[in-house]
Amino acid sequence: MSATETEAKDGLRGTPRITLTPEAAEFVKERLAKDGRPNASLRVGVRGGGCNGLIYVLDYTDEPPRPRDLVYDFHGTRVLVDNRSIDYIEGSTIVYERTLMFQGLKFKNPLEASTCGCGETFSVKAEALEKKRAAALPTTE
Repeated sequence: MSATETEAKDGLRGTPRITLTPEAAEFVKERLAKDGRPNASLRVGVRGGGCNGLIYVLDYTDEPPRPRDLVYDFHGTRVLVDNRSIDYIEGSTIVYERTLMFQGLKFKNPLEASTCGCGETFSVKAEALEKKRAAALPTTE
């Protein structure tokens, strides 16, 4: 897999915390080329709302990465993930799906506890929330 991660602020590299499949990367590149924006990035995130509490956010942006974004390159497609969203989508694979009812990008998220029929709202497993809360607590050392 040709993917790298950088933290925009200080250029650290590491193992990608999400994945974009080759088919999904090709879909993004084709869509951006069609829109006349071949150098734009895919911005991935999560926001509160919907019937399950969280909503997946996929957007195209011409803006540079924000200081605390995780920046990935998957198969020639740049993906930006804000550092707050990664806790809810870590380990996810973004895939391209084409069915009679849908054509586009979908999340395959191992942290999902439930999702609604639209597939865009979700809740996370309790253990994932506990891990996030524990990481936010100050230590007594």
